[in-house]
Amino acid sequence: MDRLTIIAKLKAKSGAEDRLFEECRKLVGPTLAEEGCMNYDMHRSVEDPGLIMFYENWTNRPLWEKHMESPHLQEFSANTDGIVEVWELFQGEKVEGA
Repeated sequence: MDRLTIIAKLKAKSGAEDRLFEECRKLVGPTLAEEGCMNYDMHRSVEDPGLIMFYENWTNRPLWEKHMESPHLQEFSANTDGIVEVWELFQGEKVEGA
């Protein structure tokens, strides 16, 4: 299976920017320790503190799917229920030679 790149975009509802930021930060350590995680880079917009993006690379899709079911991601979902306005996922494979 080919390497999988994920770009996740999360936008906090008004007033929940700091709470979403802190919940996202909690994901970094446990995710980096997961099998198949090559990188898990969290970014916060300098123009909009409620906008957070993750740039992730996984060795393959099955290991990323396992991540999506992980206890820390399930806890994140429960802790951020009702405070996320946007949660988009881009899933892609690197195009060689481009």
